[in-house]
Amino acid sequence: MNKIGILGSGIVAKTLGKGFIKHGYDVMLGTRDISKLSDWVDEIGYKAKVGSFEEVAEFGETIVLAVSGKSATDVIEMAGPQNLTGKTVIDTTNPIAEAPPQDGVLKYFTTQDESLMEILQSRFPDAHFVKCFNSVGNAYMVNPNFPDGKPSMFICGNNDNAKKEVETILDKFGWETEDMGKATAARVIEQLCILWCLPGFLRNQWTHAFKLIKM
Repeated sequence: MNKIGILGSGIVAKTLGKGFIKHGYDVMLGTRDISKLSDWVDEIGYKAKVGSFEEVAEFGETIVLAVSGKSATDVIEMAGPQNLTGKTVIDTTNPIAEAPPQDGVLKYFTTQDESLMEILQSRFPDAHFVKCFNSVGNAYMVNPNFPDGKPSMFICGNNDNAKKEVETILDKFGWETEDMGKATAARVIEQLCILWCLPGFLRNQWTHAFKLIKM
């Protein structure tokens, strides 16, 4: 059984954790304050495991980074970069800035010529980052049920084996995988979060996902 270590204690971490357990994975969530996950433990029961960031990074054969973009680097440092060596790291983060949206458009702390995932991959080169789950709301991350069929999940990363591993997970989670290539493509994929959030901020519409239509 593949062990999944999830760095984070927010709604994305808890939603994905529950989804992985549903699909037969062994899961541990990591946090600075274990009490923040008491509700998740109560909901999941005996299968729920929690620990420090370092414990989770050591536990997981595959790692999910599910924290705010601004804290991503610090969390990996606390987890111990050496514990991520050679592992697939599913990067759900977006570089959302502190400033409020303008006319519904989120502001990022990165530029169009860089992405948060590229920054993380450069700083922690021994981990295999794959951008994923960053462009849809948490309510639809696991087995979304849309009338028009499976939505598309756009991924990218420098390691082909890591992307294949993520594609296997996405198959179980009810998504069509669209591999957009190397880590550089995260510059575009991270921008999809801005587009996904725009109808929500403008019209309180949050019940959608992207679909790549092909001939």
